[in-house]
Amino acid sequence: MSNLEKTIAKAFLEMAEGLESGNYGARPKIALTGMGSEHGEENAMAAAVMASKRGVDVYYIGTLEAEGVTTVHVADEEEGHKKMDELLESGEVDGAVTMHYPFPIGVSTVGRVVTPAKGKQMFVANTTGTSANERIEAMLRNTVAGIIAAKSCGIKNPTVGILNVDGARQCEKELNKLKEQGFDFQWAESARADGGSVLRGNDVLQGTPDILVTDSLTGNVLIKMMSAFTTGGSFEATGFGYGPGIGMDNGKLYKKLVLIISRASGAPLVANALEYAAECVRGKIFKVAEEEYAKAEKAGLSQIIEARKAASKPAAAQEEEVKAPPSEPCTAQIPGIEVMDLEDAVKVLWKAGIYAESGMGCTGPIVLMAADKKAKAAELLKAAGYIG
Repeated sequence: MSNLEKTIAKAFLEMAEGLESGNYGARPKIALTGMGSEHGEENAMAAAVMASKRGVDVYYIGTLEAEGVTTVHVADEEEGHKKMDELLESGEVDGAVTMHYPFPIGVSTVGRVVTPAKGKQMFVANTTGTSANERIEAMLRNTVAGIIAAKSCGIKNPTVGILNVDGARQCEKELNKLKEQGFDFQWAESARADGGSVLRGNDVLQGTPDILVTDSLTGNVLIKMMSAFTTGGSFEATGFGYGPGIGMDNGKLYKKLVLIISRASGAPLVANALEYAAECVRGKIFKVAEEEYAKAEKAGLSQIIEARKAASKPAAAQEEEVKAPPSEPCTAQIPGIEVMDLEDAVKVLWKAGIYAESGMGCTGPIVLMAADKKAKAAELLKAAGYIG
């Protein structure tokens, strides 16, 4: 068979698969780590089978096998995460769905729920990780991330609303500056009589905006409640999970497509998360991200953020410059540090000659370092008052 004949045959095969699944074109390849779920591997494999019937090539990382799913055998959860990273780095898969992941500071996830009042899908920006150490900056960055996720999933002009949490009005003020300076987006209008773009709990239930902006800790609570309110909390049954990590890592666009689910996520939700990942692939999420961040920067996002920092910092304050030691692989982590103290905690270790990085683990902020430096690092952080 000639190369042309092979190409034609492949096209017909993809068309036939599209007719069966309702999806056309190449099937996105999405990895799923199945070990560690509170509902067992069978729950994760059931999700993989569901997603495979919806046009997703699922690479199941675990011990089980099923027709229509590619199994990548591993012995345990730790090996599974290493294998997932290998598949992502090599390009063998386009994205991955997993139960926890240490995103760097600057990257957090955009969740997606189905609201109970009207059955409308709504993006929650954001739900895990930390977009920035300062609250308002984080919410501004969450807004851009939410727009990226929504546009990647086919919503051309998503509406934006801000949940009425601490910092909502300041966030609204800064977003209006950004909007006036050329970053185009559409405000949602509260369903309550007094209207406005700062939204109430009623709006959450109704799905008033396409994108609900909040801090990631509040967003995390919302996702859990919206996913499991019909099951008593032990089984997350509806929605699409905590979503893809989107953001900037040390000034560079984060280009690893990793979506988060919970250990309590049930098969229907996990299948939706796999489909969410596939939509991000088809929607060229990183291309959308480059475009939206470029628009935001052109409209003055960095200047708005720097102005906030300058206004909050005493004029006489001088930060001590601490340089990082030579970098080395960080395979160990220390949790329990307040997010606002993360960067200072890292500098404590740098001063002592220990290379460290900040990040977010499955239970909150972490400091990462080489395994052989963990004990000494813990002593230093305890002495400095960052951990108990």
